[in-house]
Amino acid sequence: MSNDRLETILTAAYACFTRHGMRRTTMDDIAAAAGMSRPAVYQYVRNKDDAYRRLAERLFADSLDRARRVAATPGALTDRLHDVLAAKLELTLTLHRDSPHATELLDASGKLTGDLVEAYTAELTDLVADTLADAAGPRARAVADVLVALTRGLEADLTDPDLPRQRLRDGVALLVAGLPPQGDHA
Repeated sequence: MSNDRLETILTAAYACFTRHGMRRTTMDDIAAAAGMSRPAVYQYVRNKDDAYRRLAERLFADSLDRARRVAATPGALTDRLHDVLAAKLELTLTLHRDSPHATELLDASGKLTGDLVEAYTAELTDLVADTLADAAGPRARAVADVLVALTRGLEADLTDPDLPRQRLRDGVALLVAGLPPQGDHA
């Protein structure tokens, strides 16, 4: 099977889900947006739930790739941590920007992709902990848990998209400022 065709289908599915919502999107909509016949689309995805799940996998993988790249970039710890966590925050902000159906899509995500969300969150938390390892020592995982929880909490109110971005920057800076000096992890 062609990865290019699957990518075309998933891009079309994103356009349909954001335009119509999950409930109102049909496989005919996805096929039309992909410029393919419905039987051709069914060669790549079983149904719209499968398309949604595969789309979520792609979005999570892209977000984690971005987060890994910025974590590996030299620079100040505060900036690197912010950028790693911003990769997660931007997933939600982008969905809210792209769709009046964001709430419905996120609700569907919990039902259809809960295991993927859990795995994504665990990988992101591991990445944050690894980024913090030198600065936080044995407390790196606990600090990472707090930072990821902060980011998830900021996704609750997106009426002003700049506000969660600024709060994330402030929250990361405050937590990093509270870490003990390098080497003092008692």
